[in-house]
Amino acid sequence: MSANSKIRVAIIGADGYTSRETIRLSLAHPQMEIAALYSPLDPLPRIDELFPEFTGRVDMQCEPIEPAKLKGRADVAMLCVPSGISMALTPALLKAGLRVIDFSADYRLEEPADYLQWYNQEHTDPDNLAHAVYGLPELYRDKIRKAALVANPGCYPTSAALGIVPLLKAQLVDPQDIVVNAASGMSGAGRVPKQESHFTERNENFEAYNVGEHRHQVEIERTLDPYARSGKTSALFVPHLVPMERGILSTIYLKPLQPVSVEHVMQVLADAYENEPFIRLRKDLPRTSDVARSNFCDLAARVAKSRIIVLSAIDNMVKGASGQAIQNMNLMFGIDETAGLI
Repeated sequence: MSANSKIRVAIIGADGYTSRETIRLSLAHPQMEIAALYSPLDPLPRIDELFPEFTGRVDMQCEPIEPAKLKGRADVAMLCVPSGISMALTPALLKAGLRVIDFSADYRLEEPADYLQWYNQEHTDPDNLAHAVYGLPELYRDKIRKAALVANPGCYPTSAALGIVPLLKAQLVDPQDIVVNAASGMSGAGRVPKQESHFTERNENFEAYNVGEHRHQVEIERTLDPYARSGKTSALFVPHLVPMERGILSTIYLKPLQPVSVEHVMQVLADAYENEPFIRLRKDLPRTSDVARSNFCDLAARVAKSRIIVLSAIDNMVKGASGQAIQNMNLMFGIDETAGLI
C-alpha cells in the first residue's frame, strides 16, 4: 500500500467502548478512513448521538449490519461485537473480500473444544478458525502481515503474555507454576449496564472475581504453551476490578528454575524487546496512569522470596483492544506499524 492511499475501515458494533476508542484513534491516523459504522441498535443512531465527543468530527449515521454489502466499500472490518456473533459474520465478510480483525474471543483459541468448554457454545466456523492468526505483534508479526483474519488478543492475556513469554523462551521459569494477579478498570466490562458495574457497586470498592474461572485463563495458557519446553503451561489467573475507567496492572509471580538476579531478568526482557516500539522497560514500577490512552506496555521485574515478580501495565482499551487492532491493521496493509499510535 502506498504512503498516500487510505485503508477503508468498517466498524461493526459501533456502539461499544472499543469502537469508540477505534474511532478516536482513527482521527489521528494518517491512512485510516472510517468507511462505515454498523450497529444492531434500533433506531439506528448517528455516532455523535452515541458519543458526543465526535460532534463536529465524525459525521456518520450507523447502518444495519449487512456484511455482503461491504464488498468494494471497505478494505477491512473491525468486529467490535461479543463472542458468538463474530463467527456468524466473519465468513460473509471474508467472502466479500475484506480482511477481518475480530475483537471477540471467537478466533483466539485454536481448539474448538477449548471454545466449547470456556464459552459454552459450539464453534460454527472451524474452517476460518484454522487459518486465524493470533494478533499479538510482538510474537506473531510475520504471520499477521499475511493474514486475512486476525484474532485480536484479550486485554488480560496481552498484559500477561508480554511479561512472561521472554522468560519462558529463555527457560528461566517453571511453566507449571505461574500466577497472574491482574487489576482492571471498569471499561473492560463493556458498555452494557450490569448490576456490578453500577457506581454504587464500584465506588470505593476493590474486589476479585471469577477466581480461576475467568475465560482469559485458558487464553493465557494457550498463548504461553508454545514457549514451554513441554508444550504445556499451567497458570492461575485472578482478575480484580478497580474503580477507575481504564488500565490493567498485572502482577505476575514466576518460579525460577535456578537462582537468578533482577539484573539478569531485566536483561532477558531487554534482549527480547530491543526493537519493539510499544514495549517500555522501567527501572521503577509501572503504573496504569503512565500508559493511559497509549499503546505502550510498561514492564519491570523484581526478585524476592525465591520468586521472579513481573509487573506489566497496559491500557485495556488501547494495547488491550483498539490500539492493538490498529497495530495489526498497519501490519496487514504494509504500512508503518506505529501509524496513528505514537
